[in-house]
Amino acid sequence: MAHTDPAFSQAEYDRRLAKTRNAMSQAGLDCLFIEDPSNISWLTGYEGWSFYVHQGALIFLDSDPVWWGRSQDANGARRTVWMTDDRIHGYEDSFVQSTTRHPMQDLAKLITEYGHAHGRIGVELDNYYYSAKAHQTLLSELPGASLIDATALVNWQRAVKSEEEIALMRKAARISEHIVDGVLERVEPGLRKNELVAQIYHDAITGVGDDWGDYAAIVPLLPSGTDAAAPHLTWNGDVFKSGECTFFELSGCYRRYHAPFCRSVYLGSPPDQLKRAEAALVEGLEAGLDAARTGNRAKDIAAALAAPLERAGIERGARCGYPIGLSYPPDWGERTISLRDEDETILEPGMTFHFMPGLWMDDWGLEITESILITENGPAECFCDRPRKMFVKP
Repeated sequence: MAHTDPAFSQAEYDRRLAKTRNAMSQAGLDCLFIEDPSNISWLTGYEGWSFYVHQGALIFLDSDPVWWGRSQDANGARRTVWMTDDRIHGYEDSFVQSTTRHPMQDLAKLITEYGHAHGRIGVELDNYYYSAKAHQTLLSELPGASLIDATALVNWQRAVKSEEEIALMRKAARISEHIVDGVLERVEPGLRKNELVAQIYHDAITGVGDDWGDYAAIVPLLPSGTDAAAPHLTWNGDVFKSGECTFFELSGCYRRYHAPFCRSVYLGSPPDQLKRAEAALVEGLEAGLDAARTGNRAKDIAAALAAPLERAGIERGARCGYPIGLSYPPDWGERTISLRDEDETILEPGMTFHFMPGLWMDDWGLEITESILITENGPAECFCDRPRKMFVKP
């Protein structure tokens, strides 16, 4: 059953598969098993909320990938992957959440059928979805194979985006702007946080024009006042209050592609300390954007950001950015490059990052961020276009 509305051309999937096979060859792999839903989708097109059970894709050097997962999800694979139906394999539901059987027993049989029971098989050892029990079972079921750590092998192939991918990120960015515009219009003292989040989700899923909104890989984050010192608090039923700053960490999402966008709002008259922090943060952000050029290193962005903050007496130990693109919960980052002091990765045209220099101090927090594209020439391009500042509302 062919996908009636594929997100990408077959040439795009062929490009991705060729890059992955080249990386596999360099790593000496005969076969690669991926369980990260972002990597599965990137290589096969698979889409579905089924990553709470074991699923994955087998990537070979000389034949099309095989989608593998729960039998009831096989129909979803038939409707979303680009491969033919004979490359879709569903395991019996008796494997699901069983204390006597494990889905990896079925996967081991499949790997054996494809002739790799004694091969060098890459697995994503350090990944949210590949469990210790899964690895233990594969080792037991494939005693003649060598299971090789291939964590992030596919993730690194995703670092430079194609024009087709960038087009989807631009659509996501329009949705991000729409969400932030709605926040700035609605937030006021006395409004309950859950009520605002309901409107955030409405704007995010409604989308912009014909570009409908997908679910983002991270829920809205919006801590206020002293709680803003904690970067990953979500929402509750409390009301927004005068005399507090709230940062909003949000992202539009279109066909699984993200463009995270964070802005902060102060209700009332902000104190001088926060104004000085805002000025230093914006100066550092703009210096980092200028340093985000082809041929520079990831660490150069971090260094450019740090200088104005240090002059203002602000120290931040966290990295200030990460690659973005196609993602599933619980994270919209790609888990490869980090914008921080020790990362020597050379920036290339087509790389995309969330430049995220959030400040989380002992009793306050501030976020002003940009999703960026490394260009052929000149500084980074920002996907979103809204004032780079802390917004103040009476």
